[in-house]
Amino acid sequence: QVQLVESGGGLVQTGGSLRLSCAASGFSISRYEMYWFRRTPTKGLEWVSSIDNTDKKYYLKSGEGRFAISRDNAKNTLYLEMNSLTPEDTALYFCSRDFATRVRGRGTQVTVSS
Repeated sequence: QVQLVESGGGLVQTGGSLRLSCAASGFSISRYEMYWFRRTPTKGLEWVSSIDNTDKKYYLKSGEGRFAISRDNAKNTLYLEMNSLTPEDTALYFCSRDFATRVRGRGTQVTVSS
């Protein structure tokens, strides 16, 4: 069964850091370009970052220099390191195996207090 389970969210103050994890099962993440998205009531769904099969990495402009995506193929886990967080980063973050988010996890909530 294909499954993605996120963890690592929480409540942090402005300027803080979090490391999100996305544990995959039922498939090998090494074979796929993997994505992080976030959703808020006001902005809706927003692509945050992705890493392709060659480990080339892409970031939302506001995340460049603050976010770092990585994967551990041996653990079949995707990560998103987030630093210098601001209240604008508050969202439900989830990982996906495809850009259309057909295969995605339920998400982990990140709340940044001012």
